[in-house]
Amino acid sequence: MKEKVLIHTCCAPCLCYPHVRLLKEGYEPVAFWFNPNIHPFSEYQKRLNTLYVYQVKKQIDVIYNDEYLLEEWLAYTKEGWLNNDKDLRCKLCYRIRLERLAKVAQERDIDKITTTLLYSKFQLHNDIKEIGNEVANKYGREFLYIDFREGWKEGIKISKDLGLYRQRYCGCIFSEVYR
Repeated sequence: MKEKVLIHTCCAPCLCYPHVRLLKEGYEPVAFWFNPNIHPFSEYQKRLNTLYVYQVKKQIDVIYNDEYLLEEWLAYTKEGWLNNDKDLRCKLCYRIRLERLAKVAQERDIDKITTTLLYSKFQLHNDIKEIGNEVANKYGREFLYIDFREGWKEGIKISKDLGLYRQRYCGCIFSEVYR
């Protein structure tokens, strides 16, 4: 029996390569959707629907935490955007999502967690790794750091071959404006 890994999933295109890689490494990936950072709501819905499409096409397990928590996300990341501190905004955004990931992994008795954020060339990998380890330890889980960026082109090809909706920014209103 393969060991399950709960993988925070920001979007289906970013899941393509990590999903393949985790399978090759002998894991059973279970995708986890929780993204209060994605704005506007129409973009949130497009990404959520695209994950449904990927789930059906690839027959994968997905846990959906489909709460559009715009006000909570803005309040949580307020210090970062009020001070125009991009790195702090991103770190706070990573934390809110990875914290929920670790909590759900504990509730579902899944020992390992990771995130599709590690697939992106544009994310702060050291901060993701640090926060991932911190929240994993808090909930008695293990953060599986894999630098998925090496599969960047392969992931793009997979997502295009599957006809998945591909977005042009990470999801938050700041990345849409300042990309």
